[in-house]
Amino acid sequence: MSHDQGLEKLIRMANQIATFFMSQPENVRAEGVATHINKFWEPRMRRHLFEHLDNGGEGLLPLVIKASVLIRRPDAKAGSGVGEDAEEGAPGGKGPASGESLSEPSIPEVRA
Repeated sequence: MSHDQGLEKLIRMANQIATFFMSQPENVRAEGVATHINKFWEPRMRRHLFEHLDNGGEGLLPLVIKASVLIRRPDAKAGSGVGEDAEEGAPGGKGPASGESLSEPSIPEVRA
């Protein structure tokens, strides 16, 4: 996959997350996008997202840009508990380490 294709996929994934959270109350949208990306995107993906944002963020939805101030930069100090799930797998078998898709929003399970 070329760099351009990888960037296009990253933009598409970030925008899909933002599109999902647009259906949520306005006061939780940006936090929802950031929480999802912090929890499920590995540091390399977040690094590429910030490189793109630092170069203007062309193609990203405004909600992704708004959420970016809440997304943990991958060079931030480890141990804060945010963003580490993507590396080790989230509790309960969630996250890419257990095969969960990075492109689907994190939707709480409802049990009947």
